[in-house]
Amino acid sequence: MSRAGQTSVVKEIFTTAHGRYDFLNHLLSLRRDVGWREFAVGRMRFPPEGRFLDVATGTADLALAAARRYPLLRVTGVDFAEPMLAIGKQKVRAAGLSDRIALFPCDALALPFPSGSFDVAAIAFGMRNIPDKVRALREMARVTRAGGQVMVLEMTFAPAPAFRAIYGAYLSGVLPRIARLFAANGGAYSYLADSIRSFPTPETFGDIMTSAGLTEVTWHSLTFGAAYLHVGRTPPVDRRDT
Repeated sequence: MSRAGQTSVVKEIFTTAHGRYDFLNHLLSLRRDVGWREFAVGRMRFPPEGRFLDVATGTADLALAAARRYPLLRVTGVDFAEPMLAIGKQKVRAAGLSDRIALFPCDALALPFPSGSFDVAAIAFGMRNIPDKVRALREMARVTRAGGQVMVLEMTFAPAPAFRAIYGAYLSGVLPRIARLFAANGGAYSYLADSIRSFPTPETFGDIMTSAGLTEVTWHSLTFGAAYLHVGRTPPVDRRDT
């Protein structure tokens, strides 16, 4: 699929299925997405009053999880799909966190923030929908302070050998059928299974993060390799320039 075609499908999914997006996410991941987000949030490192950027925030689940874990944290969430953001804003208000979480529409490839604005930038289940991954990572790194973290939580097809056949059958057969029952355009959700299958292996994506200028890149396998958390750091300030 071309980059333009991928972008078109992604926009269709996230602007037509926003009302059921949270339900489908929980259902299609067998609710493991909740635990995966908590795992990622637990590995974030902030100063006492930190600043967190949630890229492709969707309905703000990662933003909310981070704000709940760190009581002094200031959170900014961005997404290109305004219908998703509208639901996210409702959830933020219901949680009583409007004073610490702000959500804005924008493109992940052109973040409207000065360099070094955040201590941590993360994206959960959105990187596979971005054709230009290196550019997205470079933007995340740019707006993160020197020595800060850039994190990518993503579903992949790099499961443990004993789990591979079961996971492959789930992605190819079960997931699209379930999606068709609940989504306005279930056929579009076949793209999500394909995007999981085609996402780079952990080692390859680690190399992509390094090529985007990140250092100390590590990754963590979650639920037998159904998802991975990648963590990198922006380079520290060169002492010769200080």
